[in-house]
Amino acid sequence: MKTIRLTMAQALLKFLDNQYVEFDGKENKFVKGVFGIFGHGNVTGMGEALENHTGELVYLQGKNEQGMVHSAAAYAKQKSRLEIYACTSSVGPGALNMVAGAGTATVNRIPVLLLPGDNFANRQPDPVLQQIENPADYTVAASDAFKPVSKYWDRITRPEQLMTAVLNAMRVLTDPVDTGAVTLCLPQDVQAEAFDYPEEFFRKRVHYIERRTPSETAVQRAVKLISEKKNPIIIAGGGVHYSFATEALSKFAEKFNIPVGETQAGKSALSWKHNRNMGSIGSTGSLASNILAKEADLVIGVGTRLTDFSTSSKAAFQNPEVEFLNINVSSMDALKLDAQILVADAKTGLELLTAELEKREYKSGHDESRLEELKSNWNQEVDKYYSAEHPDGLAQTRVLGDINKFIDEKDIIVAAAGSMPGDLHRLWRNTVPKTYHMEYGFSCMGYEVAGALGIKMAVPEQEVYALVGDGSYLMLHSELVTSIQENKKITVLLLDNNGFQCIHNLQRGQGSNGFGNEFRYRSEEDNKLTGEYLEIDFAANARSLGAKGYTVRTLEELQDALEKAKQETVSTLIDIKVLPGTCTTGYESWWRLGVAEVSTDEKVQKAHKAMEEKAATARKY
Repeated sequence: MKTIRLTMAQALLKFLDNQYVEFDGKENKFVKGVFGIFGHGNVTGMGEALENHTGELVYLQGKNEQGMVHSAAAYAKQKSRLEIYACTSSVGPGALNMVAGAGTATVNRIPVLLLPGDNFANRQPDPVLQQIENPADYTVAASDAFKPVSKYWDRITRPEQLMTAVLNAMRVLTDPVDTGAVTLCLPQDVQAEAFDYPEEFFRKRVHYIERRTPSETAVQRAVKLISEKKNPIIIAGGGVHYSFATEALSKFAEKFNIPVGETQAGKSALSWKHNRNMGSIGSTGSLASNILAKEADLVIGVGTRLTDFSTSSKAAFQNPEVEFLNINVSSMDALKLDAQILVADAKTGLELLTAELEKREYKSGHDESRLEELKSNWNQEVDKYYSAEHPDGLAQTRVLGDINKFIDEKDIIVAAAGSMPGDLHRLWRNTVPKTYHMEYGFSCMGYEVAGALGIKMAVPEQEVYALVGDGSYLMLHSELVTSIQENKKITVLLLDNNGFQCIHNLQRGQGSNGFGNEFRYRSEEDNKLTGEYLEIDFAANARSLGAKGYTVRTLEELQDALEKAKQETVSTLIDIKVLPGTCTTGYESWWRLGVAEVSTDEKVQKAHKAMEEKAATARKY
């Protein structure tokens, strides 16, 4: 057997450089490169290997470890999980900074490969800088924190262990069901240790991603269930995009006259103009979708995790005869809401059901004129929000409307947290699939700017807009510098409403007078954050980092800034001053919270009672 002597880090890169995936007959190089920030835990191991790597992997310099994981995840999501980036960090705080990114990727089922540095395996210089010492278990290290948020975790304590570890890593990264964050902890001494690796280990490997096909009996059970129902509704999730099932979904909805509600991950699966697209569904849903969900006798989930936002905390479905059918590659997701399961990818499942239902000449009992009326009424409601005017300044919904009308249909927006996910889910109008990129599985503040960079790397020919609140921008915006460094122009649309106003609104809606969520000076009168609003010049901050920056207080200034930003060749930030509380709410939606059962505030007591009464109407499993 021929061998090649390499350090563990060198062997890892050589292996990753030869991994490919094939889906529907099309082959993709799977690992495109490595994001990294160097420290003493990886600079002389992974750093040396990257510096002298002669393959195709590209190195990108991150500015914050969490941010670079978000960029890698956004890239993989936009590439439909067919291409990824790895991320390398030092030990200690460098590694722990990646944990939130790992959780975000895993919750959203996005493949990312994380390579945190780790303690010396030989323990000779213990304790080293940044090492955590647990007197009860000396094997515990900072990188153990990745275990709860990883779909596969391993620690490479000998260089030859790499071979088994990376094969398992690839198994998980390329599995549509089990994918998420994969963490390989790399002790800093072992990274630099050499081993005679078999040359065969570095051969080109193609990992085949196959469409999950259900059994004939499972298809017939699903067909029988659908055939017995008159008022079904479809909940379209992210699996529609990953399985390239947008056309299959469109045909299914049209052919059988079934309305569609989109989740955050599923949004843009159908054009907003599609006659059966009733808009968003659930806690941030449209009135049209939520009325139909309330009346439905069958809910067909297509590639959705059925989270509390998609189901209004299981209270959306009020028909006593309602049943559930879930089409999903994951049996865990398919089983939710005690559903009949059809384990299949979205495209395959829909196509098989379409063929069988056509034989039975099935059509739902929905009144088409009523569906059209519900859709028309909702469109008029969106128009009202998009034309909203306020004497004191800019309404958030009006700003979003003007942005929506300005950008091209193939431009991509990305958002993640705050009040914008709700407004965008309800109001944003897409006509092209995969132009709505929302991270709402983890709703991780700070994803937006880093995510925009990852998306721009995935589709450099398209304009990418990060829609971010001031609170989320302050959390994490360092990859704006990376976008400038890599000449990947993004446009950051920062809606400044003076604080964490989404939670401020939620808080006040449950009996509070508002506490701790606005960006205000501390008041000498009550020693609380109730003074004047802070004044922050976010445009100046962006300019100090090398980006272009504009400040907007009027609709005319917004239009001018959008036009200028589109012509810029460097990343640009538009600081848009909007009024707090000018967002959407309501529409038969609900979200279950833990409201204080005992309080000195009567408003809180009332809110607790209302929450408990509504919870009594929700499904229990």
